[in-house]
Amino acid sequence: MELSGAQILVQSLKDEGVEYIFGYPGGAVLHLYDAIFQQDAVKHILVRHEQGATHAADGYARATGKPGVVLVTSGPGATNAVTGIATAYMDSIPMVVISGQVPSPVIGSDAFQEVDMVGITRPCVKHNFLVKDVTKLAETVKKAFYVATTGRPGPVVVDIPKDITDPNKKVPYKYPKKVTMRSYNPVTSVSKSQIKKAVDLLLSAKKPMIYSGGGVVLGEACAELIEFSQLLGYPVTNTLMGLGAYPATDKQFVGMLGMHGTYEANMAMHESDVIIAIGARFDDRVTGKLDQFCPYAKIIHIDIDPASISKTVKVDVPIVGEVKDVLECMIEQIKEGKDKVNKKALEAWWLQISQWQAIHCLEYDRDSLLIKPQFVIEQLYEVTKGDAYVTSDVGQHQMWAAQYYRFDKPRRWINSGGLGTMGFGLPAAIGVKLAFPNADVACVTGEASIQMCIQELSTALQYKTPVKIINLNNRYMGMVRQWQEFTYESRYSHSYMDTIPEFVQLAEAYGHVGMRIDKPEEVRPALEKAFAMKDRTVFLDIMTDRTENVYPMIEAGKGHHDMKLRVAIGTETDRELA
Repeated sequence: MELSGAQILVQSLKDEGVEYIFGYPGGAVLHLYDAIFQQDAVKHILVRHEQGATHAADGYARATGKPGVVLVTSGPGATNAVTGIATAYMDSIPMVVISGQVPSPVIGSDAFQEVDMVGITRPCVKHNFLVKDVTKLAETVKKAFYVATTGRPGPVVVDIPKDITDPNKKVPYKYPKKVTMRSYNPVTSVSKSQIKKAVDLLLSAKKPMIYSGGGVVLGEACAELIEFSQLLGYPVTNTLMGLGAYPATDKQFVGMLGMHGTYEANMAMHESDVIIAIGARFDDRVTGKLDQFCPYAKIIHIDIDPASISKTVKVDVPIVGEVKDVLECMIEQIKEGKDKVNKKALEAWWLQISQWQAIHCLEYDRDSLLIKPQFVIEQLYEVTKGDAYVTSDVGQHQMWAAQYYRFDKPRRWINSGGLGTMGFGLPAAIGVKLAFPNADVACVTGEASIQMCIQELSTALQYKTPVKIINLNNRYMGMVRQWQEFTYESRYSHSYMDTIPEFVQLAEAYGHVGMRIDKPEEVRPALEKAFAMKDRTVFLDIMTDRTENVYPMIEAGKGHHDMKLRVAIGTETDRELA
């Protein structure tokens, strides 16, 4: 079978099992768009901005575990995609981004809409390719998917000059079943001796902590994490990216840790004597001031990426391997030595944790006449029965969603953790809804974030992806305002959003349903009405208390045990809350 380069690319995507490709056309990729037009197997989703394409593909990937696929043109099309590529890279999300390039003979001549996409993306991709030979195109596509989805996942860019896709030049096509790359060999085995060391150390612990991250979700190891944790009976905390890996409603879960984690999770980490970090990378939002991080603990670290081991925090027992495989081996050994657990010490440890939990660090004013954002998330949780896919943008609303929506399942919490990308939530929700059309999908956002990619409301209408947008509108860039209050003596420099649109009218202009909610008693009925409209995108503009802050909070330069709480421990108000 002889095909043109454009046909080869589309056929390769078919053979790879790609369902959706998110993109925006332009001159350098018109041959590819013509080939897409002549088939129906790979469905193209026309976004309204290339950043929206990458976030939609990213949301699809996070929810399904399959790689997201993006197609953009050269020049500004390619550079508009870079923010979404970097977002996926920071959170280890599998993605293949196909970018058009000017014809090979004029590369390097500053041709119209030419940028060095390989050079620009090198710092924020797992790998990238510039295709120079049409006969190598199918193999390159196979390599791209292989690299994106194996080892520590990540985005891969395939930059294709326009002449490579010329419809008049045809070559034999064969899609390889597998590929090998001399310079890329992901880890496939684990060290049994290291696992034994880890298990022995775990069983000797008096104040143990299980600290799991996004790698558990990406590695499809949530069932193993649950079995492992419940065999030991040890407390479990998740990172922001790891929420849902362990059920939030389970009694062993002590909440999220880190900058806006719970008091009990952070204090338990600080006081623990043995920590096992599973698929987590010791992000600065978790560790706080490094020289004060877990000062009494021996640390076991499981990660697929050897470069992540001892990168930030020196560990005592490193284990490189697939999280799922490592946990399976550990479970076997723990079953044999389970009686070695120091039950008396563990009972005392849980008693101490219960005392920290009694602080009720997530309590807030439930009698307020203003809508509290925490209340909105609690109502969202109840209305959706905790079973929605929840995407978020970045800011206070993201932290409230993480704190108050209790995720019991993996891949339900879809947010930009590492890069912290405003504008992520809406296109990501569209990607999730395409993957799971019968599921409830909610985008929790704020009036600043939603405007970053609000044009994707048009995409939602065209492709009938009825998501529910929960806009916690406090008329500020909320997290910026909070930092300015705490750190800059309430000098609110350019964080007040004094001119914002009437979102209800804007939503209606895009063909959707808009609702404005002003009072606490209106929140629950509005949410119920919105989720009852199964075939409509609904924009809920919820006017929240503009002075509300996210607590707990670890300020810059503080240890992760040194938290700012809503009320100081030991005060009369604190005793009332407890």
